[in-house]
Amino acid sequence: MNRAAPMTLKQIADELGVHPSTVSRALDPQKRHLVGEDVVARVETLARTHGYRPNRVAASLRTGRSRLIGVLLPDIANPVFAPILGGITETLSAESYSPIIADAGQDASVQIAFVDSLLNQHVDGLILATVFSDDQVVGYCLDRNLPVVLVNRAEFRDRVSSVVSDDERGMQLAVDHLVSIGHRKIGHVSGPLRVSTGALRRDGFVRAMKHHGLPVHIQEASQYTREAGAGPAATLLKNNPGMTAIVAANDLLALGALDAVRKLGLRCPADVSVVGHNDMPLVDLISPPLTTVRIGHREMGRGAAKLLLREIETRSVASEHIVLQPELIVRESTRPV
Repeated sequence: MNRAAPMTLKQIADELGVHPSTVSRALDPQKRHLVGEDVVARVETLARTHGYRPNRVAASLRTGRSRLIGVLLPDIANPVFAPILGGITETLSAESYSPIIADAGQDASVQIAFVDSLLNQHVDGLILATVFSDDQVVGYCLDRNLPVVLVNRAEFRDRVSSVVSDDERGMQLAVDHLVSIGHRKIGHVSGPLRVSTGALRRDGFVRAMKHHGLPVHIQEASQYTREAGAGPAATLLKNNPGMTAIVAANDLLALGALDAVRKLGLRCPADVSVVGHNDMPLVDLISPPLTTVRIGHREMGRGAAKLLLREIETRSVASEHIVLQPELIVRESTRPV
């Protein structure tokens, strides 16, 4: 059986007895307010019934925009990025934009290859969750006049807009909580210091410990994974007898710290309390449920998408930095000494 071809915009207009521009406006969320509600309803019904699909290529040629946004992630398997992507997609779709998501890893050359691929698809802008403190990809995009906004991580050069959490404040919340319940010998498993989240959370830990007049013990993890968190946590505990708490720079590192605690024959929280950072999905279901610093990931994604769309619409190059406030979530992985 031959399936009928989808109707074109002009065929919909002819059947309804209206001008093609009226159909175009009725199908565009940003312009349908210019058309009567009854006409919009009739157009949508007919388009849906006959499988009408907008011609993106033609629209792109007409407007100079593809309405496509590239999103580069460093590790799509990290649960933190699901709510960030949810916020990005929600905001983009409300403005008739679509995301193209790339799992770009940690290698700058690979990330630049993804950017080239996205440029070939004529994306209107990029949201980057991959940046290092001084990032090659950002410079590569700027050289090509491609609008860019950073999410979750920032670079230390004020070149493009960003939406991040207050990483130093998050560490202060974690340390203050542990000190308030009697802990004095506290270690920190930092994230990679080449990224802003690793460096800023490390700085926040140092500042909070010095504020309380306590010694600073830090071990850096090579990446944000459970496996990478176990070794530094074990080193902290072996080199500092009597350490009663560990603050990790993210929840995956905290899971590695829990592995190290168990492997050394210790118990959490009876012997060692553990605090994470991010409040990624399901950390309330592990044993013990993880005390952590909650970040507004979905809000972060929404904010990044809004900033990028504004830059695309206004062609503004002025950078804006939004810093969201974290919240401490106390669960069962911490207890008084």
